[in-house]
Amino acid sequence: MFTGLVGDLGTVGTVETTAGGARLTVSTRLATQLGAGDSVAVNGVCLTAVERTPDGFTADVMNETLDRSSLGAAAGGVRVNLELALRADGRLGGHIVQGHVDGVGTVGEVRQDGLARRVTVRAEPGILRYVVEKGSIAIDGVSLTVASVEDEHFSVSLIPETLTRTTLGGAERGTRVNLEVDIMAKYAEKLLRAHTG
Repeated sequence: MFTGLVGDLGTVGTVETTAGGARLTVSTRLATQLGAGDSVAVNGVCLTAVERTPDGFTADVMNETLDRSSLGAAAGGVRVNLELALRADGRLGGHIVQGHVDGVGTVGEVRQDGLARRVTVRAEPGILRYVVEKGSIAIDGVSLTVASVEDEHFSVSLIPETLTRTTLGGAERGTRVNLEVDIMAKYAEKLLRAHTG
């Protein structure tokens, strides 16, 4: 489990295609806190560190993850948001993020809004059904508050701290981003559906 608070901007080293998916190496200053078998969120995707080096880690990415997220397009030199798994004694500063990406959205409009930057993201109806104004959503693993929701997109406002500390500072029209909706919305829907028949 994660919180959506990015711990470091890492850099993809190599992406090796394998029979079952891909093997990804990432350099990060968080490497010393990782051990083999530990979970780490890479642009919001929960991966398992299979090897650790002094300056990074290696993770295997299965086909399901490549199909459902933007990691299939990852290449050497690309910057990625990284977060270590939440410790039991840690603070839940963002919201509950599982690292189970629901799908990929596409950045539309990007405009300055005072000190913030307003970013609109187009998403499929299957994702938008769980997005509510002032609710939480994870974009590339970053916990954000939804500013508005329309029929085909939603928007968020990014403060300077978020723009500096995450890859979202470089988001522009056409950028593909991983989306994870609030898990509570999906549980509520399933329980209501079972209750109402």
